[in-house]
Amino acid sequence: MAKSTFDRTEPFNDLPLLPPKEEIENNPQILKKLILASRALASFNGNIMRLPNPQMLVNTIALQEAKTSTEIENIFTTGDELYKAISDTAKEENANPSTKEVLRYREALWVGYRDMIEKKTIDVPSIIKISQQIKNTTAGIRPTQAMVVIKRGQSEFRSGEIIYTPPRGTGVVEKFMDNLIEYFNDDEKFQTDPLLKMCIAHYQFEAIHPFQDGNGRTGRILNLLYLINKGLLSQPTLYLSKYIIVNKDDYYHKLGAVTQRESWEEWILYMLDALEKTSDLSTNLINEILKQMEATLEHGKAHIKWYNKDINEAIFSQPYIKPKIIGSILEKSSRTTLTKYMGELVEAKILTPKKEGAEVYYLNDDLIRILQG
Repeated sequence: MAKSTFDRTEPFNDLPLLPPKEEIENNPQILKKLILASRALASFNGNIMRLPNPQMLVNTIALQEAKTSTEIENIFTTGDELYKAISDTAKEENANPSTKEVLRYREALWVGYRDMIEKKTIDVPSIIKISQQIKNTTAGIRPTQAMVVIKRGQSEFRSGEIIYTPPRGTGVVEKFMDNLIEYFNDDEKFQTDPLLKMCIAHYQFEAIHPFQDGNGRTGRILNLLYLINKGLLSQPTLYLSKYIIVNKDDYYHKLGAVTQRESWEEWILYMLDALEKTSDLSTNLINEILKQMEATLEHGKAHIKWYNKDINEAIFSQPYIKPKIIGSILEKSSRTTLTKYMGELVEAKILTPKKEGAEVYYLNDDLIRILQG
């Protein structure tokens, strides 16, 4: 039922518990979109297994997800800064604040992934750990006295205006989180298709807004973890945030429509479209990388006598690579020898050198082009 008296400045303690009252699973438009999204996701998940090492590109694609997810929150860094940071631990420690935010998101994804694999479920402690990693804090669920509100951004019309006030009060957030976790995990009580559950639960998490900050990024990580938990995704490589940032206004508009009018249909169709389009995009991404890997391997073996499959995979494991990675594969540690090998890779136009201070980084321009395309 529509909530005609909704007041954006008052805590939304009347947030309905899950599941929604609206009939969703028999909605013809939703069912049609659900089939398309399910097929696209299944195709993408099968494509992951075509990789020589399914985990080889996880960090690379997860980093793109991390970068884009933080951009949704208006935290920007360049791919160049990111790639340099992940190729060198010292650079990671000395990265600028925005780059560190992105790297923390990537690590939060892995923290949540490892927790979920170990527990075989999603629970509140794991969600808190994800949030803590994202924000580099020890804080948990926001305290009762925290007057958290959502305001329009500085670049928006009527900037600073309150657009939503999440639930607040003793035990209120905890009650909603317990309901959300039960909805996530109890498939006998809530026999909803997992993709529909993900769409519904994502809205609910954002409406609960359990943390003082980092809720959007935490919620987007939960989407991936839930799909993995239900066996619909084998690795956390779905690049969902790109769709959201391209359609950012629709994302927030449809979130608000559920809150104000319980308009579930448009929200679910939006999220299913995000899943479908993102799955297709990610499938194309992997196809392009595999095709480029094959071409580079053939080219490398034709021009460099020591070039092999392991070297090729290492070069495509991240956009920037340092000589020590090549040295560890070839079991060579001499600086002179490594310099010679890197020179051969540059001469063959497989890598491009980039000097920064005393350090030289080597770029895989082909991989960067594909990832940024």
